Amino acid sequence: MGTPGNQTKPATERRSTRIRARAVRGGVLRKLGPGLITGAADDDPSGIAAYSQAGAAYGLNMLWTMPVLYPLMSTVQLISAWVGRVTGQGLAANMRRVFPGWTVAVLVGLLVTANTINIGADLAAMGAAAELVTGISRHPMTFLLAAVSLILQVAVPYHRYVHFLKFLTLALFAYFGAALAVEIDWGEVARRTVMPELSLTAGTATTVVAVFGTTISPYLLFWQASEEVEDEKVDPNDQDAPLISHPRQAKAQLQRIKVDTFIGMAFANLTAFFIILTTAATLNAKGIMDIQTSAEAAEALRPIAGEFAFALFSMGIIGTGLLAVPVLAGSAAYAVCEAEGWKAGLERKPQEAVRFYLVIAAAVILGIAADYSPLDPIKALFWSAVVNGVVSVPLMIAMMIIVSRRDEMGRFTASLRLRLMGWLATAVMAAASVVMIATL
Repeated sequence: MGTPGNQTKPATERRSTRIRARAVRGGVLRKLGPGLITGAADDDPSGIAAYSQAGAAYGLNMLWTMPVLYPLMSTVQLISAWVGRVTGQGLAANMRRVFPGWTVAVLVGLLVTANTINIGADLAAMGAAAELVTGISRHPMTFLLAAVSLILQVAVPYHRYVHFLKFLTLALFAYFGAALAVEIDWGEVARRTVMPELSLTAGTATTVVAVFGTTISPYLLFWQASEEVEDEKVDPNDQDAPLISHPRQAKAQLQRIKVDTFIGMAFANLTAFFIILTTAATLNAKGIMDIQTSAEAAEALRPIAGEFAFALFSMGIIGTGLLAVPVLAGSAAYAVCEAEGWKAGLERKPQEAVRFYLVIAAAVILGIAADYSPLDPIKALFWSAVVNGVVSVPLMIAMMIIVSRRDEMGRFTASLRLRLMGWLATAVMAAASVVMIATL
């Protein structure tokens, strides 16, 4: 029971005090949530394939993309989280209030299309990696992994499921271990990161778009915004969010979002750097330059880097896939339901949000169907990253318009510096897509 002095304080002030005290007690680890999960989901199997192909085809000369992308990816994810926490609604719900219905339908349609392709490619890669590790045919393994992912999303409430997702982020450490298992000239790594030796060709441009697209992906923007809303609902100390109507919480919450996002994106960025580095130091160095799936990269590592690196790489694919598929399916469901005004949320029971869970199930089932279709999983995996790179541009433009509008964000419109960085990230993604199309 609180002291009489505490009881006389206004309720909002007592809640703000509890938030600040919790942040101090919990430290950095307690601040990690949507940003960390989003960052880990960034390195999904299609991302691993894009990074592996970049390292195999161009060696150390693609390492420059990661330091360039870090401030850009951190900015756009920070903005998406900012929108969710300030307004108390996801990106699609905000788009619905700002843009005409047909515009929202097109934007959400682009997201769902990209996500479905991505889910199919990821599930196929997970099944192929599981086959390498277990010897069991990839098709039943793909079905099993998809079923596990779907059951967890439907049967486990978000406040419990989120701990499972956080645990799966540990899978990314496999790629740091794989890099340390091979011999690397760190002086050459530093030189090529700063001064790459590349010529502008259609292949180079396409690979850059794939790397950019798998690093700054549309589904990650929708997911982090929606999970800020979910966290707000399940946290008993944050009942009065969104911030637009309860600004007393803003300082603590926005600081938490910054810490969470910058650490999560650093985790994702370093992992991608090490995947490119590992494949460059092994596959490219041995003349193996055409690797377009994550499982193929793992198999190619075995005779060069040994069983340990192979096992780490393979298990990492499965772990990151189990993390990424729920994010992909969930972000599609959030976007569709928010755009239509339907009930949505992983914290809701299935009978409370039937359409939300049906969209999740449909996305995963379509992904399984892709694994059994005549579609080439090798091309699907790499090109899903390219599709993400192109689709991200209009979605980022829409997000930047929302975060700049005072009628949407109130006093919490993004700062001039944040807006400039967000538009810079959008321009870079657009320029990469234009250059790729021009060279093709």
